[in-house]
Order: sequence, then structure tokens, then C-alpha cells
Amino acid sequence: MVLENKKIDITDRVVGKLGTDQLDLYVENEPIGHMLYTNNGNQFNLKEGYEANQNRIYQFADITAGPDQKYVDCDDENGWC
Repeated sequence: MVLENKKIDITDRVVGKLGTDQLDLYVENEPIGHMLYTNNGNQFNLKEGYEANQNRIYQFADITAGPDQKYVDCDDENGWC
């Protein structure tokens, strides 16, 4: 089993709560950072492992790549896996 770092779009799961001069951002009740309101547009300050790009928010996560080892040694002739 190999772990691969993937960039996952989580924009639809992000919730914003109004704070003082900023919007506090959460994913599943976990704070991930905040967005500041500026004259030049919005500025994101996110925790490590998160990124904002072109009005989307991404999370970097390690996911398994390749086959899971428990399924690679199947015996198709005897019908077990």
C-alpha cells in the first residue's frame, strides 16, 4: 500500500461564520482559518494543509494509491479472495 498526497476540493463542505472583520472558516466544526475582507478582494489565511485558489478551497490529504495488499493474493480457482 502506498500513500499519495492529493489535493481535494472541499469548497462545498466549508462553513463560514461571521467574526470581527473576518469570516471564520470551518470544516465539520473544525476551524481551518479565516477570510479577511479587503479593498483588493478577499484574503485567505488557512491552516497548514489547506489552500484557497480561484474561489475554491482545497485540502491536502494522504490517500492510498494502488491495490490494497489484502486483495492482491486471490485464489480465483478456489473462489476465495
